Amino acid sequence: MPNHTPLSNDSVTPSSPDPDRDQEQCTRRFIHSLKGPTQFLSFWVAIALPFVYLPLLMQGLGDPQVTLVFLTLLALNVFALYIGHGYGSDGEA
Repeated sequence: MPNHTPLSNDSVTPSSPDPDRDQEQCTRRFIHSLKGPTQFLSFWVAIALPFVYLPLLMQGLGDPQVTLVFLTLLALNVFALYIGHGYGSDGEA
C-alpha cells in the first residue's frame, strides 16, 4: 500500500505580509533613490571647491584660522570626491 502523506503547500503566501520586510524594502528603495542625486551633488561640489579655497592659498596660510578653514575645505573636497566618484559611470550624464 502506498504511504499517503499530506502535501505541504509552500506556495501559499501568508495572509498578512511581514511589516518588517516591507519596511526594509521601503528603506532600500528610499536609499537607492538618494544615490543618484547625492553622487551628482558630491561630484559638482568636488569640482567647485578648489575655486573656493584657491583665494585662501593666494592670501597665504600664515594665519591659523585661514589654515584651519583651508584644511577643512580640503577635507570636504576629498570627502566629496569619494562620494561623487561614481557619478556618470553608470549611464548618467
